[in-house]
Amino acid sequence: MSIEGLGRVVMVVPTYDEADNLAWIVDRLRRAQPGVDVLVVDDGSPDGTGDIADGLAAADSQVHVLHRSHKAGLGAAYLHGFRWALDRGYDVIGEMDADGSHQPEQLQLLLDALADADLVIGSRWVPGGSVVNWPLSREVLSRGGNFYVRMLLGIKVRDATAGYRLFRRSTLEKIELDRVQSTGYVFQTDLVARTLRAGLTVREVPIEFVERVRGDSKMSGSVATESLRMITRWGLSERRQQLSRAVRRRR
Repeated sequence: MSIEGLGRVVMVVPTYDEADNLAWIVDRLRRAQPGVDVLVVDDGSPDGTGDIADGLAAADSQVHVLHRSHKAGLGAAYLHGFRWALDRGYDVIGEMDADGSHQPEQLQLLLDALADADLVIGSRWVPGGSVVNWPLSREVLSRGGNFYVRMLLGIKVRDATAGYRLFRRSTLEKIELDRVQSTGYVFQTDLVARTLRAGLTVREVPIEFVERVRGDSKMSGSVATESLRMITRWGLSERRQQLSRAVRRRR
């Protein structure tokens, strides 16, 4: 089905051990946005999430499933889903978590904002955005990490690590997905930076992010550390390139 003014829209939902949440979140999404399709990308969940996804797809022609053989990272799952969606002619391709932290009832805010943007991010850290049931330590880590991203990469996006977003098809085509090598959580920041470097428009809309109440978070200290390490490497590389360009202009 199509959304007026946007064309065909699909939300890509990566899963790993989300048996307690998947049917619940897909039902909410289908109720909130009947015109939006759903693609579940399951990384071989041992808890039966893939079987649940197959059942949802069998009952609803707007729900689709990709099965991957093993857990290979959030970015890798999204890349697989993006390529599937591009191959099938979708005009808008979105991301959202399966755990309920991204509320389907707020998806309309992102859809509306896409009217004059190439990438829309549901942001926790712009005015009006918020988080629910987060300890202060996690909020400090997320705000601090995003500040570090802004300073090091020289971008103005306040929530570059957010995972509730919509891409226009043309955006994903322009940023050359085949050259994206990040596979973990840093993938989110990577795609924001690539979109901005391509001269495209990124808009942030405030959302209420709700911490999961069922299942285990896939974020850990080691994941956050690895993300910061990669961002540091990109940032230093970008700064060197900027310096080199400035020197060449002065010659």
